[in-house]
Amino acid sequence: MKKLLLILTVASLFFSCNKGVSQEDITGYASSITSDELKEMLYTYASDEFEGRETGEPGQKKAIEYIKNQYVKLGIPSVIGNGNYFQEIPLHIVKTPNVNMNVNGTLFNYFEDFISLTDGSTATFSTNEVIFAGYGIDDENYNDYKNLDVKGKIVVIKGGEPKDKDGNYLVSGTAKISKWSNGRQAISAKRNAAKENGVKALFFMDNKLFDRYSRIFKKRKEKGGSKRLSLPKQGDEIYQFLISERLGNALIENINSLTKNGLVTSSLDVDYESISVPESSENVAAIIKGTEKPDEYVIISSHLDHIGINSKGEINNGADDDGSGTVALLEIAEAFKAAANKGQGPKRSIIFLHVTGEEKGLLGSQYYTDYNPLVPLANTVVDLNIDMIGRTDPKRKSTNRNYIYLIGSDKLSTELHNISEEVNKTYTNIELDYKYNDENDPNRFYYRSDHYNFAKNNIPVIFYFNGTHADYHRPTDTPEKIEYDLLENRAKLVFYTAWELANREQRITVDKASN
Repeated sequence: MKKLLLILTVASLFFSCNKGVSQEDITGYASSITSDELKEMLYTYASDEFEGRETGEPGQKKAIEYIKNQYVKLGIPSVIGNGNYFQEIPLHIVKTPNVNMNVNGTLFNYFEDFISLTDGSTATFSTNEVIFAGYGIDDENYNDYKNLDVKGKIVVIKGGEPKDKDGNYLVSGTAKISKWSNGRQAISAKRNAAKENGVKALFFMDNKLFDRYSRIFKKRKEKGGSKRLSLPKQGDEIYQFLISERLGNALIENINSLTKNGLVTSSLDVDYESISVPESSENVAAIIKGTEKPDEYVIISSHLDHIGINSKGEINNGADDDGSGTVALLEIAEAFKAAANKGQGPKRSIIFLHVTGEEKGLLGSQYYTDYNPLVPLANTVVDLNIDMIGRTDPKRKSTNRNYIYLIGSDKLSTELHNISEEVNKTYTNIELDYKYNDENDPNRFYYRSDHYNFAKNNIPVIFYFNGTHADYHRPTDTPEKIEYDLLENRAKLVFYTAWELANREQRITVDKASN
């Protein structure tokens, strides 16, 4: 009994900031989040009528209309105003560019020797010197760019990462590879490092990656091209080419055995013609204004899109990914509106943000954070991102099914992590599993959903995730496989966490900001 009284006393002190609103009131508002309503909405939202909700396609347009109509019914206004719930995202479909490449008097061919991995503007560039930057790594434990002047230059790098004499990788300090040699992550990491160092064009030689990607890109073009989408160009561009060993050796003789970074004499001429087609898509954003701190914002997000129809004509319904997050967000909005209707609305404003283009590279959330935030990022307290919370990870079938993976809660704010833990203990008692929060998680889930675009701007985040399963990105991800009792409880956890963050006297502190 003494232990119980102590727990209740701590909880009372912890939540003392919610003056005038009892825990009974809060749980009453949360009770509007029900498995029956979640199920009813999801059977519509993840139905064949929505055609897999692919970004820019008719099914995605149906999805945004459905979401908008739910907010209209609830009486929750748009962020933009004038009844406009849609934030237009000016995307464009990237086609295979026309590229002529001449190295030391020899012409090299697209698909046979190189492919373009970025959507650069039409341009011509030439040089008689390129810079060899080793593996193209920029890390605190190993840096190929140290003492190299690469700003505005043409840089050539090779795949992989270096080891010490004991066979351990210099970056990780262990026998495990890091992101710098982990397939698609290596492409992204090396491009970002080059861009941050001011490189104009990056030639990345990795024969295995090139063979794989060139075949994929060639097949896509032969079938009429894939729907590769991109945002408008912003700031300095970087051209990134994945190249064969043949082209790598033409640019830098004996590139694989070269150990010294620096200038190399090599004649290179590139004529690059960009080809793209405009495509439109939309984020959906609604808001409940704060009663005391309306200019501080708690954002709850989920992505509204999925991957559409496959080559066999089968619809990928995306019930879990991310139909579960979409309907959970709508139910959470209803709970906050119930509080507002009783005169107990949140102190801070709550934005319900449904983003598009997540499956195309987190494009909707990137547009929001990097191009056109609807409210100032400096006034954004937190992003609680929901992406797949309706199923059970098969790896956990023999353990507690009442769990959720949390990712990112401690990355930027110790306070956020502690609040999340206390809220869960007080209200929902879900097992919070941090398996994928490990910085060395090979899945890199922290970087793979929309919260990351907020986190990179030093906005604290929590990513709620049930893990992948056999139906992930398949036509079999359908509403009847959703575990609605789990979906309800997880949605309530997000509501309670958002409630606490919106009603605390002081906004949470960011004590682990990145540079």
